[in-house]
Amino acid sequence: MTAFRMPSLGADMEAGTLVEWLVKPGDRVKHGDIVAVVETQKGAIEIEIFQSGLVERVLVTTGTRVPVGTAMASILTDEEAGGGAAAAALPEAIAPPLAKAPAPLPRRPVVPPSPIVVAPGAENRLHASPAARRLAQERGIDLSTIAGTGPSGAIVRADVARGAIPAVRPPEQKPVVGINLDAMREAIAAAMARSKREIPHYYLQHDIDVTGGTDWLARTNAERPPDRRLLFAALTTKAVALAVRKYPALNGFCRDGKPERSAAIHVGLAIAIRGGGLAAPAIHDVDKLSLDELMERMRDLVQRMRAGRIRSS
Repeated sequence: MTAFRMPSLGADMEAGTLVEWLVKPGDRVKHGDIVAVVETQKGAIEIEIFQSGLVERVLVTTGTRVPVGTAMASILTDEEAGGGAAAAALPEAIAPPLAKAPAPLPRRPVVPPSPIVVAPGAENRLHASPAARRLAQERGIDLSTIAGTGPSGAIVRADVARGAIPAVRPPEQKPVVGINLDAMREAIAAAMARSKREIPHYYLQHDIDVTGGTDWLARTNAERPPDRRLLFAALTTKAVALAVRKYPALNGFCRDGKPERSAAIHVGLAIAIRGGGLAAPAIHDVDKLSLDELMERMRDLVQRMRAGRIRSS
């Protein structure tokens, strides 16, 4: 059995809050499927899975704050299913702490309900006692407007005597996910302060004549409908990726205190968020994308970021 764990969705992320499961035990998943939504300081992030197999068990309930690396679900991968691998020990399900139960209301005198008779095959009909039906008919009350307090929600005579109470259930509340701008600004401030404090900086400047690029862009866009036109940002993003491919020493990261080159070229796109805030999610393998593919990815990323729903990858 393989544990699906809370991924790290940022350099300073310690935990995230699970707001929604998009799969349940018994569902099949494949590499790249969105399986959950997690709230972080940068907004709600759709979590992808990188194994293919069967969801065996969900270990974390919605509303739980989950530290990075914590097992969230157990997955029986296709490799394990084929090789008969034994299930590994996984932690018990994590649930948020139970709220204190409210004080009980004063008990009312218990009045035995009128007998309720349900005819065979009438399970989907409105359940009401004969006495309740007679009283409703006498007073001209529609039973569908009465909320029953009898067994299994059945309508009894006392319910009709109290008058027509709409039997309306409150709408199901789904968690509201999106961007918490205050939390985002706090995260940005902390990251920028840490960056300036701990990382040596130097700045380079160089003038580049981009007339050839802007002229080509104008000619290309003149022959396209508005929804297929390219932005100049697509050209500059592609240029960054090609430059990094030409000079691979500029592309890497630090792991365990040592610099390490990256074979993949992912470029962060700075996106201003309406209402304030800034994020820089990455577009993957930019050097391998055509300009049209890159423009499509950019549009999708901007829409997702401004809606507060980006993907973990």
